Amino acid sequence: MPRHFLRDDDLAPAEQREVLELAWAFREDRFVRTPLSGPRAVALLFDKPTLRTQVSFSVGVAELGGFPTLVDGRLAQVGVRESVADVTRVLDRQVAAVVWRTFGQDRIEEMAGVSRVPVVNALTDDFHPCQILADLLTVAQHRGGLDALPGQRLAYVGDAGNNMAASYLLGGVTAGMHVAVAGPEGYLPPADIVARAEEIAATTGGSVTVTTDVRAAVTGADVVAADTWVSMGDEDEATERLAALAGYQVDGALLAVAKDDAILLHCLPAYRGKEVTAEVIDGPQSVVWDEAENRLHAQKAVLTFLLEQR
Repeated sequence: MPRHFLRDDDLAPAEQREVLELAWAFREDRFVRTPLSGPRAVALLFDKPTLRTQVSFSVGVAELGGFPTLVDGRLAQVGVRESVADVTRVLDRQVAAVVWRTFGQDRIEEMAGVSRVPVVNALTDDFHPCQILADLLTVAQHRGGLDALPGQRLAYVGDAGNNMAASYLLGGVTAGMHVAVAGPEGYLPPADIVARAEEIAATTGGSVTVTTDVRAAVTGADVVAADTWVSMGDEDEATERLAALAGYQVDGALLAVAKDDAILLHCLPAYRGKEVTAEVIDGPQSVVWDEAENRLHAQKAVLTFLLEQR
């Protein structure tokens, strides 16, 4: 059976480290491994708007020696025009892996349950695991290497009930980090995600904090992370969300309570003046462009890892 990457804890701590070491190697030499030579195709299926995901996976598959096959979700209408299972059975006979950016986590889990090739979660409503691998690589890049990841304090603020918060909790503690997420009541992570993160943290030396106190979460942090307050699919709630999350903006005053050399992460797109100020995201502590580049290296690494497990 193939290995899949559907959520952050699909990689054990040692496996996550292996993937990050490979991502670091790809940063040093973008053609160090070419497991898709042939070229072998990888299906890139997008149901949601995309820029960084489409570009980084397309370029990454090509640099791995393969051919990126773009599948427009609006045309394929997976689950509407054809069932998820039928689409999967068409794709897995022709491609080496499937990358899917979609809505419900149940959709990608259904695909993985049928697929004979690796399936990679390029974002669902519940998790964004490829982004967190890129973020961990970025933290390592600015904090002295991969060995410096354990013990780093990461604070994520804003909508702490979204996919980024869940992935920071699971992926961060897998790397041995101390992860704090802060959001208002009604915007906090599900209990099962918190419990799973605490379970992993107990084996890696990391820790989990969930709070409504944004300053407490950020105080002393090595890394501060933000995300849009209105995610794809939440547009109808925009007014309510902007009001509820107004006190969780990352501005200069909030960043000042983190460590003096703290770095700022944001998975983009960013809405300056809402979840983050222009002063901060365009300032010297922002590493968001390194973070965006590192999607390429991290995703090449996870594809290589999965393909070599078969």
